[in-house]
Amino acid sequence: MSIKYKTQKEKIVSQPDEYLKLGEQKGYFVMDAQKIKYIASGKKYNFSNPEEKVRAEYYFDLIEKYNYPAKRIELEVEMPDRTPERYADVVVYKDDDKKIPYILVECKKDGITDAEFEQATKQAIANARVLKARFAICVAGNTRRAMETDKWNDKTPEKATITDIPISYGKIEEFRYKKGDSNWDLKVLEKQELIRALKKSHDTLWAGGKRNPTVAFDELAKIIFVKIRDEKRGRKDGEYYDFQIKTHESAENVFKRVSAIYQEAKEKDPEIFRENLKIEPAELYTVVTHLQGLSLNKTDLDTKGVAFEQFMEDFFKGKSGQYFTPREIVNFAVKMMDIKNDDLVLDPACGSGGFLLHALDKVRDDAKKYFGNNEAEKYRYWHDFAANNLFGVEINDSIARVAKMNMIIHDDGHTNVIGFDALDNIDEMHRKNLGFAKNHFDIIVTNPPFGANVKASEHPYLEKFELGRKKNKDGKERNMKNQKTEVLFIERCIEFLKPKTGQMAIVLPDGILTNSMMQYVRDFLMERTQILAVVSLPQFAFAHFGAGVKSSLVFVRKKAEKEKINRYPIFMAIADHIGYDATGRKDSKNDLDKIYEEFKKFENKDN
Repeated sequence: MSIKYKTQKEKIVSQPDEYLKLGEQKGYFVMDAQKIKYIASGKKYNFSNPEEKVRAEYYFDLIEKYNYPAKRIELEVEMPDRTPERYADVVVYKDDDKKIPYILVECKKDGITDAEFEQATKQAIANARVLKARFAICVAGNTRRAMETDKWNDKTPEKATITDIPISYGKIEEFRYKKGDSNWDLKVLEKQELIRALKKSHDTLWAGGKRNPTVAFDELAKIIFVKIRDEKRGRKDGEYYDFQIKTHESAENVFKRVSAIYQEAKEKDPEIFRENLKIEPAELYTVVTHLQGLSLNKTDLDTKGVAFEQFMEDFFKGKSGQYFTPREIVNFAVKMMDIKNDDLVLDPACGSGGFLLHALDKVRDDAKKYFGNNEAEKYRYWHDFAANNLFGVEINDSIARVAKMNMIIHDDGHTNVIGFDALDNIDEMHRKNLGFAKNHFDIIVTNPPFGANVKASEHPYLEKFELGRKKNKDGKERNMKNQKTEVLFIERCIEFLKPKTGQMAIVLPDGILTNSMMQYVRDFLMERTQILAVVSLPQFAFAHFGAGVKSSLVFVRKKAEKEKINRYPIFMAIADHIGYDATGRKDSKNDLDKIYEEFKKFENKDN
């Protein structure tokens, strides 16, 4: 999280733990190994405790952002007449003698469950009532809830909930987060914070199994879409964001305001989300609590990319039954393709959009090299590519929406991602989006689904595939009753590529490359393409991500019509290490980097 704080002379944009350095410089606390000593109170605590880290940062905020004097802030205040003994984490007083409690703070580690947060909230209210403090706030990392103690009622907590505690004993404000304010603009996040925020939000919607995890993810995608749209809306400095909870605002009213933003977005881009929000107002209220103070738009793209990739990786392999292509393999395939900003790039089995995003990152990196500090040219270079040259197809509508969301989070590239069966009629696909056509794409990077059977009885289009028919001994063709998805994807991908120049990187199960029964598939591939390289991946390459089939990356160029190549060299390599081990832990060895260098030498020598 990058936090903004004022100093006497300037505004400082800090790194995640910058408040510790500033706090020491200003004499608020001292760090000693894993201990933190709060100067004003003289108390010392174990800083390795996650709750202590939350308290230390909020203590700093109370002084710097809320303008409460350190001498009026006390830690670990004992509750009178309580058995067993109970303590308030932080109490802000109205007087220097610390006789009149004003704000009580309950601190919990970031990432606790909604139920734990609700329990902590009630604990904060109970302690505030005992001390007769006017306000209480529960702080669990970036999830916070401030309340007026005397208005609290367990059945209608919204009536006591305020947007935030007052600044310097001042009035309660209607809104808190506003654009351009050094203290109250949205926070830029670091990776783990963003992952925790996403996980908390998804868990709220999943509701411990009340919803299918994929449905919950779909609803989260909608909310994130609204959140980003609200951040990008035109507003002047000092104007408040709409994606936040007002003082004393009901869940129904929050739902109405957020839903209105969503409806606007639906009208402008109906292909992203066609359905309304399908969650209860109380659930949306909780998710807004998790996300309202955070900036998804301003968070660094690399941070955002890794965080969303890690979150979705955990989600897909853990709950949805999908498997995830490791970023090391995706990155290697994209590098091998040497994608340029004028290439038309397709992934016909795009899943959550990993290959497309890495292609976009590659072009964005090129823009930095080519245009230096010319931000307008850099933006035009990669943004035009994202808007016009990236195409994706995903058969599962919910996952297609996740891909669109992922692209939007990365600033753009969602326009040409469609929910469709890529093996179905290309003409129908073309009617859905004019960019999809045969003999059209420069680059395909993909990891098609393995092992599933496409049955003629369920998919009449099977008979239209050459690999959906087989020759008898008498030479006559017969329609097959079923065929593997990965086999059909080979033919479909070749159809999409431009003759002579179109190139493809595709993950294929080794059975296609080695099984004698698959010779007809290999013949088909070699008749229509020049095989550029085959890189064998380790057995565990996909095991940690939900699929254990031994696979290889195959790189090909589509031949021109009637093009004949008698003999040519093929680059072949074996990757024993790909950046992580069989358990999914990071591994310092990554053969793919060396293989890429060797391939470039091979390519130059061949030329």
